Amino acid sequence: MKYLAFILFCAIPLAVIGQYDTIFITKKEVLSKITSNNMIKISEQEVLAAKGNFNQTNSIFLPKITASHTGISTTNPLMAFGSKLNQEVLTESDFNPLLLNDPTRIENYSTKIEILQPLINLDGIYQRKAAKDMLNASELQSENAINKISLQVEKTYMQLQLAYKVIGVLELTKNTVEENKRLVQNLYKQGLVQNSDVLEMDVRSTEIENQLQYAKSAILNTSNYLSVLMNESTTKLLKPSDSLKINPINELLESVPKSRADILAMDYSIKAYTSINKADKMSFLPRLNAFGSYELYDNTLFQGNASGYVIGASIRWDLLDGSKRFGKAQKSRAELEKSKFQYSEYIAQSQLELNKAIRHFQDVKNKLVLTNLAVTQSKEALRIRTNRFKQGLEKISDLLASEMLYAQKQLVYNQTVFEYNFAQLYIQYLTKEGKQ
Repeated sequence: MKYLAFILFCAIPLAVIGQYDTIFITKKEVLSKITSNNMIKISEQEVLAAKGNFNQTNSIFLPKITASHTGISTTNPLMAFGSKLNQEVLTESDFNPLLLNDPTRIENYSTKIEILQPLINLDGIYQRKAAKDMLNASELQSENAINKISLQVEKTYMQLQLAYKVIGVLELTKNTVEENKRLVQNLYKQGLVQNSDVLEMDVRSTEIENQLQYAKSAILNTSNYLSVLMNESTTKLLKPSDSLKINPINELLESVPKSRADILAMDYSIKAYTSINKADKMSFLPRLNAFGSYELYDNTLFQGNASGYVIGASIRWDLLDGSKRFGKAQKSRAELEKSKFQYSEYIAQSQLELNKAIRHFQDVKNKLVLTNLAVTQSKEALRIRTNRFKQGLEKISDLLASEMLYAQKQLVYNQTVFEYNFAQLYIQYLTKEGKQ
């Protein structure tokens, strides 16, 4: 019964994997599909929102045009007289004091087209400049979001490569264990080893099977996550077309470039806050606007037998608006200084992160040499012990220890290759310059 339960336990991951269609992919194909990632789509919409804010500032150059049609019915003396005057229907009898003081009901319908053209609006000019800088910052933040997703995709792709490497190591180990297991069983039949030796081999075989199931689950989890990053169906089992191997060393920078996308975005934010502060200061100055209107009047709906126009210009100067404008200018000044401090702190933190990444890369580089040597040594030790065991010169426990050590060193080496490649990739991400 126990053996049946174990067989069912081992078969579950295999059955789950069988439900997936295996699709071979390359890193280039994966990176080409990240544009459908939801995080990137969100950043694109943020850019469009910033562009919308910038387009709103066109109002400081373009005219404002409104049209309206109004109908009234009144016995108000002033309104009645003014309506007849606008309709150009006044007669001498309308100046009769009795009619002026107590007019009969009159209807008036007016169609009006108004134009307001800004001429001088200094605070609006700086607000437009701030909106443009915010748009540039948003575009750079979107670029940085793409870089982050690309880094995560490449990391996940390498994790999937590592997962298949682990499967390969464990399957080779399983074959070795099965071969040794058959050898021990034959020796047991000949009375050359004890039953406890056979049981130890069974335990080791079970351990390998268990590790294989966990490794297959890891492949499914990593494959599904990579599908999510590409915004695709998770019912496909992805498999890299290439195997995990050491990437060649590219030139690695040791200082954070100020032209990096996220840093440039913060720089544009500082420029935007500077313009906002200047706009708040310019709000103390007067504004010059031109205006005009064309009006049609009649006592019948949607008619216009009488017409007239008005054109002119006005200077508006808000001399005192309580302390609102002073407080607004003070707030924008504080936000400007705050953005400068945040920029300096971000540069320092980014350089600190890069220094840590460089040191980690050097550590992993050294570890790679040592783990490779350990694999070679443990492989040779296993070969020697296997031969000595066949000659009856080694215990089964020593053979198992050598076999486990060799498998462990292979897994550690593959993990180190992954760490080495990702450490190099992370440094390149930290020192990547923006497109602007």
